[in-house]
Amino acid sequence: MKTTLQIVKICLFSLLFVQLGAAQQRYELKTDWYCNPVNETQAEGQALSKVSFPIQDWMPATVPGTVLTTLLNNGKVPDPFYGLNNEKIKDIYDTGREYYTYWFVTDFSETAKSGEQVWLNFRGINYSVDIFLNGQKVNPTPYKGMYLRKQFNVTKFLSKEGNNRLAVLVHPADHVGNPNGGQGGDGTIAKGVALQYTAGWDWIQPVRDRNTGIWDKVFIEKTKAVNLKNPHIVTLVDGKRMPGTKQAPATIKVTTELQNTQDHPLSGTLQYTLDGKTVRKDVTLPAQQTTEVALPDLQVQNPKLWWPNGYGAQPLYGIDLQFITGAEISDHEKVTFGIREIQTEWNEHTRSQQIAVNGQKIFIKGGNWIISDAMLRFSEERYDAEIRFHRDMNLNLIRIWGGALPERPEFYEACDKYGMLVIQDFWMSGDCNGRWLDPKKKDDQWTRRQYPDDHGLFIESAADVVKMLRNHPSLAMWCGGNEITPPADILKALKEDVLPQLDGTRWFIDYSNSDEMSYNFKGGNGDGPYGIQDISTFWAEKTWPFNSEVGSVGTGDAASLKRFIPEENQVIPIEMDGTEKVRDEVWSYHKYIDYGDAMEPYGTPTDMEDFAAKAQLVNYNQYRGLIEGFSAHMWDWYTGVIIWKTQNPWTSLRGQMYDYYLDPNACLYGLRTGSEALHGMYDPVKGNIMIANNTFEQQHDIMLRVTAYDMEGNDQQLTQVFCYIEPSSIRLIMSLQRRIQELSAEKGMFLSVQLLNTEQEVLSDNFYWLPDAAGNYSGLQSMAKAPVQAQTTRIAKDKIRLQLTNPSGNTVSFFNRISLIDAATGERLLPTFYSDNYVSLVPGEEKSITLTYAELEKINAKIEIGGWNAPKQVVQIE
Repeated sequence: MKTTLQIVKICLFSLLFVQLGAAQQRYELKTDWYCNPVNETQAEGQALSKVSFPIQDWMPATVPGTVLTTLLNNGKVPDPFYGLNNEKIKDIYDTGREYYTYWFVTDFSETAKSGEQVWLNFRGINYSVDIFLNGQKVNPTPYKGMYLRKQFNVTKFLSKEGNNRLAVLVHPADHVGNPNGGQGGDGTIAKGVALQYTAGWDWIQPVRDRNTGIWDKVFIEKTKAVNLKNPHIVTLVDGKRMPGTKQAPATIKVTTELQNTQDHPLSGTLQYTLDGKTVRKDVTLPAQQTTEVALPDLQVQNPKLWWPNGYGAQPLYGIDLQFITGAEISDHEKVTFGIREIQTEWNEHTRSQQIAVNGQKIFIKGGNWIISDAMLRFSEERYDAEIRFHRDMNLNLIRIWGGALPERPEFYEACDKYGMLVIQDFWMSGDCNGRWLDPKKKDDQWTRRQYPDDHGLFIESAADVVKMLRNHPSLAMWCGGNEITPPADILKALKEDVLPQLDGTRWFIDYSNSDEMSYNFKGGNGDGPYGIQDISTFWAEKTWPFNSEVGSVGTGDAASLKRFIPEENQVIPIEMDGTEKVRDEVWSYHKYIDYGDAMEPYGTPTDMEDFAAKAQLVNYNQYRGLIEGFSAHMWDWYTGVIIWKTQNPWTSLRGQMYDYYLDPNACLYGLRTGSEALHGMYDPVKGNIMIANNTFEQQHDIMLRVTAYDMEGNDQQLTQVFCYIEPSSIRLIMSLQRRIQELSAEKGMFLSVQLLNTEQEVLSDNFYWLPDAAGNYSGLQSMAKAPVQAQTTRIAKDKIRLQLTNPSGNTVSFFNRISLIDAATGERLLPTFYSDNYVSLVPGEEKSITLTYAELEKINAKIEIGGWNAPKQVVQIE
């Protein structure tokens, strides 16, 4: 009989053994890759993939990355994002596919001990590959399709000595498309299962290699006999919940695939631990088969619920899902997820779909997303920065446009972190897939309607993408395509097979501007417009009740423009009559959208610096006006709006809240102000003062304070009144139209609309500049100088507090742009995150701005401040 001490020792030994077995090896092959064009390579894959084959003369390769990225990194081509450099790079349509067909080679050390399995995992290639390892072909059948992951058991191919060479021949798409200036060029790029923008679009020039390469990550993974893969976590949250309160239980449902690599059945236990409870199931797996196993449901008590940005926190849970055979962990996968449930219902009043999370309806304030980088140079840091900017704009949703790709898990991790709901389009577009007649397209509509060539590959890729992304709480909806459904057989497979079987928890929109999403009462495409509009349009003219694409301009300031426009082209863009082009070829090449006469009320721009500065005034007003106009009619006209678009993956001169280099412009801060969760605002059409409440709580004892300021800084209080507002609603408080018209008639005026709590803390701070009776900002053009006083305090290793003061003797210090700069070069430090920017201060006012820059400790930084009527000053950081 064993003693208690012996039993404890045995248990500890067993626990240690299991923990050691859990040390699964998984690592990325991302360094020491080399490449060579196929037309300069004499050997075949069997020879190339032997470590004895000399590759010292080959070019260092970027993996993950594309051929063009590697060429750029080796100085073989100029930066295609600068000036007209893209025209200096050979296009694959002219050169032929072989020109961009490359061998990629890397060496790595690995062996397989008895009972171990070694797997080679590709997360994305474009467009097809032949894979060789140590002189042997790894993929006996073709591996093609940009969005399809593949896993290969390479145990038998490994070198006994542990020195291995992997060689991958990457072929471009079979149909690269003629970049003839159409949306997606001649459209034939859509014959493959890949992104369509690479042949050119109205926001980008053609990507010369069509993004050929090993564009996503490559992993080596080691397991024992059973390979655990594609775990699936479903969370069920019934009823109507409130953030920050004690919660009723939520249900967790877990399934996974278990692949038995052996020639005989294997028995073991699938298990995980969460909330102090271990959930397990004993299973027997058939020989050489993959089996999906469902674990018993788990009830999580008082769960921490995940909420969209602005409505609550975004807590995440993690489990380590393990398959144990005997005393060892054969394989395990760590899975991060959020507990939440997405619901949708038709709003009969608006005649559009309405989104709810955890039983609470959410007014959608979204942005359309293309891709992080047009050359697929992705990183966790860039993803995090871009999604953080969307969080800072007070948005709650991002739509992934169908002409690009299924976004990477790292993108979704950032959305999980910052509370961004996501609509993920599948890879169709009305332009390439035949919705419209188009003289630039090679094939007729009947032919294009059946793109891509391989429907089976599309469906297989879609199923794999669903498995890859479905555990992210941010993923809220799937969409069949951009402005068109997939072909009937693909649509049927998605709706009846792929999504019900592999997900089943999210709304599927058949296409982006579908009537099932938003009733198209005007006909046409159901989206847009995309150019500059009079602010009154957003407030007074009803559009689609859930508009999937509506937007405006977005040119950056002079510091941004100078990064990619050569000095000789740094001019004021002047539109050519009857075209979408301007006289300067660089501005046209970078797809500039004309501002029309929107800057004239501020005074005709004198040079590019003046043009770009006045553009920011227009930018701020455009996007504040857009989101306020939609918010003013929430649940009456609208259930949501998605702005086209909020970012650019290329140096395009249209529709962006920050530039390619992650430098924000005034669009971001106008949108940020207009999208506040609790927001006071002014209707420029009717002169109404309104409050929007985008929270789930009734707001009591909110002080509304409206103050007018003239051009000399003299103030008149127009009202100060306590108010309340119901949850998730809009409330009209009063009209001040006549009084505002009187005060602004001669020179224009400033209007401050603020909300305060009973402690007199400012909850919403909204500052308008209004034109004179003729529609001009005549008073702005003759304002006295009003420099601000600035003090700085470093409050964390990556944060600075900037305290701004406008002395009481000044007039309004208007539209101050704050920039964190390198003290040595004067260049802006990017990305820097500002709690606010383009700020105005009335006489005697103080404002505190927080600046966050990750590398602050590594550089000597200063702060630059300059405004409409405040000369630039550079401030030391204390």
